[in-house]
Amino acid sequence: MSQGSNFPSPLPPPDEIPGELPIMPLEGVVLFPQMITPIVLTDDRARQLIDDVMKTDKLFALFHPLESSNPEDAEAPKSKHPIRAGAVPGLFNTGTLCSVLRVLRIPDGTVRVLLNGVCRVAIESVVSTDPYMRAAVKVVEDIEATPGDIEVDGMAKLTVENLNRAIGMNALPEELAVAVMNTEGPGKMADLVAANLPVRPLDLLPILEERRVKERLSKLQFLLGREVHVLEIGNRINEEVREEVDRNQRAYFLSQQIRALRRELGEIDPHETEIEDLQKRLREARMPEHARKVAERELGRLSSLPSAAAEYGVIRTYFEWILDIPWHVSTDDHLDIQLAREVLDEDHFGLEKIKERILEFLSVIRLKDGDLKGPILCLVGPPGVGKTSLGRSIARATGRKFQNFSLGGMRDEAEIRGHRRTYVGAMPGRIVKALKDCGTNNPLIMLDEIDKLGSDFRGDPASALLEVLDPEQNSHFNDHYMDMPIDLSRVMFITTANSLDSIPEPLRDRMEIIRIAGYTDLEKEEIALRYLVPRELDNNGLKKKDIGFQRAAIRHIIHEYTMEAGVRGLQRQVAKVCRKVAMRVAEFQSEVERNPKKKHEKPEKAKIDLASVESYLGPKLSHLEAAERLAKPGVSVGLAWTSVGGAILFIEAARYRGKGEIKLTGQLGDVMKESALAALTYLKANGTQFGIKPEDFEQWDYHLHVPAGATPKDGPSAGTAISTALTSLITGRQVRDYLAMTGEITLRGNVMPVGGIKEKCLAALRAGIKEVLLPHHNEGDYGEVPENIRKGLKVRFLRETSQFIEAALR
Repeated sequence: MSQGSNFPSPLPPPDEIPGELPIMPLEGVVLFPQMITPIVLTDDRARQLIDDVMKTDKLFALFHPLESSNPEDAEAPKSKHPIRAGAVPGLFNTGTLCSVLRVLRIPDGTVRVLLNGVCRVAIESVVSTDPYMRAAVKVVEDIEATPGDIEVDGMAKLTVENLNRAIGMNALPEELAVAVMNTEGPGKMADLVAANLPVRPLDLLPILEERRVKERLSKLQFLLGREVHVLEIGNRINEEVREEVDRNQRAYFLSQQIRALRRELGEIDPHETEIEDLQKRLREARMPEHARKVAERELGRLSSLPSAAAEYGVIRTYFEWILDIPWHVSTDDHLDIQLAREVLDEDHFGLEKIKERILEFLSVIRLKDGDLKGPILCLVGPPGVGKTSLGRSIARATGRKFQNFSLGGMRDEAEIRGHRRTYVGAMPGRIVKALKDCGTNNPLIMLDEIDKLGSDFRGDPASALLEVLDPEQNSHFNDHYMDMPIDLSRVMFITTANSLDSIPEPLRDRMEIIRIAGYTDLEKEEIALRYLVPRELDNNGLKKKDIGFQRAAIRHIIHEYTMEAGVRGLQRQVAKVCRKVAMRVAEFQSEVERNPKKKHEKPEKAKIDLASVESYLGPKLSHLEAAERLAKPGVSVGLAWTSVGGAILFIEAARYRGKGEIKLTGQLGDVMKESALAALTYLKANGTQFGIKPEDFEQWDYHLHVPAGATPKDGPSAGTAISTALTSLITGRQVRDYLAMTGEITLRGNVMPVGGIKEKCLAALRAGIKEVLLPHHNEGDYGEVPENIRKGLKVRFLRETSQFIEAALR
């Protein structure tokens, strides 16, 4: 806003000021008396107002709205002085009587008007609003200060000082100081200074409103003082920035001079030496053309920067990552199938079908001359069955470098793709780091716990893995940090998981699933004697002369101290025995050191047999026998599959007087609850064939409970066991000892197939179950169960729910 005092407009006599004037609301313009300002009008009503006043006395009143449409005004600090409305809602209570000096019409329809402020006015009442507002107004006269008031003189002097300071900082024109010195009266001086301040129009409204000259000067002093303070802060910041730039420039020129002097004296510049080393590494590095272009560009930037520059370390780190990636470094594959078989047999006992599938996978790669464009292997099984060690064995058999990392709990997509270099401390993703650590472009990378990936506001790592594990895409994998294509097509990826339920379907579709059910007791014995015992002897500093495990002791530990599909718990128990023996050996050695006469004595070898196990491991675990649980009617045994292997479930039923309702407890999931309701409905409809009467449902309520209430349970496979438990309760017939079952039921009495047959049979054998009832449609799945498990179980395949009930009850 540009205003001045070149056209003084003295206050007309009261009888010459119309009592009724057109009113123009205009945002962004605050016109003070005796000031001139141009305005631009685009509104039709405002243009009509100007056309009408130009035909009469050229007078109208200008008022500012109370609210600003500028979003910056909403974020600005609130004014110290409140803004009050007048007689018209939405308009400030004080405006300016304006006289039109000149009108310029532009061809695009815009009207530019030059206004002269005459005096302050206020609206008394609105007369009309069409086509524009007309209102009765009154003149607002100044209330002059008392002559000789030293406060007014002091504020006027301070205003001039602050004005000169602002002019000295080039914030206001020098002509303003001359105009202020020639202004008569402090009120007009305040109006002149306020009109030229570079502040928001809303901040000027309190000064326009103030009739009392003394208070007007006070408000002006606050506004002017604040602006001067802001200007001083800005100037100080600019000065600091200029000094810093000058200092950097001076340091740069000095460093160039020092470098020239060192060259003349034959001295070595560390920075130049470093750049030469990097250039040599770049020349010797084997990399694709696109990577070399990026490296040369970054090295050029690095050469032009002083080593003390902030960007120097960032660029050098990125450049070294480009050099460290093994673009064309690879190991020779040893795809000898017989050697691979020997390695797998040497490292793992059992798992014959798993080994066979891995050998098939390696055979296909051999016949395709090392082409890995095929499915990614995903080893799925309970904890402790050797999934990660299988990956190590494959790497050893093929001669590839091995690298593994866990995806469990990973929620940030940048862990896979890397961080963009715009972030402080950015680094590549885990895949690129694995390539660097291995030093080859064809390692075997194992991604553990792929089923435990998470996602949040930082992205979805599972989606990022879609590109990594897709052979059609990973030849141009783009890491955000490297920002260039990286070929992963020669990397052999193997993943592991405990469960497939939480793996997204698109990711699961890119992998071939190999299930590892777990180990039988016989396999655990062999694993313990061949692998676990020697490993723990070494881990605990023992030798074969110090301890010996009998097979019966190992079998007793398996049966009485573990209950698992894998062997981690068994390894912990073996380690516990070894630690106790290690303590005895250490105590004997300490005693020999104190008493040299015993130097020729040897410690007695610890023989771990059936009788001594409890002395090392304490009381055995409490296993409630199935026969003991089935001693009363209303209890059956079901088989379940979990992420940690198969398990048996005891289904307990009880009843009490009621109306035929059923209560379900034991932290059951929705699907299992629906199975219980389906079983109850089936028995209500078909109970007569089992000797169940309608009164058994009309006069009794039923409670179904699955113990181990702290463990969530879900799935449809307990339908047959629930039906059997309810029938046993109502008829009083006990379930046969050492019998378990699994199967999903329908309302019509059919039994549907279920999954996890191998794991469930293995769990039944571990629990001492002797007979298992399975759905007829799972007979093909039973063929996958190892022969040594089938020998320990009697299995019957049935089609109908009624057949399950009759086969189970005594």
